[in-house]
Amino acid sequence: MNIEELVGKFQITGSNQDAENHQYKGTLSLSLDHNKRIKAQWFINNEQLQTGSGFFRDNILVINFKYLGEDNKTFKGVVVYRCISKDLLDGFWSEKHGDPLYLGTERCFRISDVVN
Repeated sequence: MNIEELVGKFQITGSNQDAENHQYKGTLSLSLDHNKRIKAQWFINNEQLQTGSGFFRDNILVINFKYLGEDNKTFKGVVVYRCISKDLLDGFWSEKHGDPLYLGTERCFRISDVVN
């Protein structure tokens, strides 16, 4: 698999980095910058925008992300995806100020561009 095959939009389901294992849904859009590095944009639960950038090697995608949270505080973290195929990503993530006893999880399913 090559990095160009990952470009596109994905439906995501995930769980937060906490003991309660809170679930969320959203979308992930992947594109490439001029250096062929991944540019990512998540839209979580139709309310929270997150952005990131990363790199790809040996079917592993690593993205450093950030978002503006409560009290206009910026939260940062990293997500690691195992690229099972160009249409299915399986990942885990951690935020700097998250509960260190837990990891968040995320699965991404490509949204088809085909219109019937």
